[in-house]
Amino acid sequence: MEFVLERIGDFMTAGGDVLKLIFAVTLAMWTLIIERAWYFRLQFPKDAKAVLDAWQAREDQVSWSAQQIRQLMISETSIDLNRSLQMIQTLVAVCPLLGLLGTVTGMIEVFDVMAAAGNSNPRAMASGVTKATIPTMSGLLAALSGLYFSVQLKRFANKQTDNLSEQLIHD
Repeated sequence: MEFVLERIGDFMTAGGDVLKLIFAVTLAMWTLIIERAWYFRLQFPKDAKAVLDAWQAREDQVSWSAQQIRQLMISETSIDLNRSLQMIQTLVAVCPLLGLLGTVTGMIEVFDVMAAAGNSNPRAMASGVTKATIPTMSGLLAALSGLYFSVQLKRFANKQTDNLSEQLIHD
């Protein structure tokens, strides 16, 4: 275990400060993804049942005002389902941009070494090249890992909103 932690520390050091930022953004993104999955799996079925029970307990389900209440119930449920999904999508989009920032900072380090050394010594430039490539790879990997789940969560939210809308019809 100590060996693994040491390797992770080496990787974070080699990637520079931008890699720490990518890690923080990825951690936030995955925290939100896990929270949404938890809500969809455990809490939403209870919320949907409560909405259906409240609708079926109504005597008036046909009038204009009843239909407005129905629309309100669907909208409130949709808001609950879609909570945090835009933030997840934003964090997914930010990850590759942070990787690009890491590329730029790493290349600046390469140019600084070239200017200081007065030549293009590969050993001197290796650290900057590493700081340029590791954040790029990490940002893209983080974005890809979150992209699949953000699409699936959005699809589930839309499907459940449609299902609830169909179930809240008058008898």
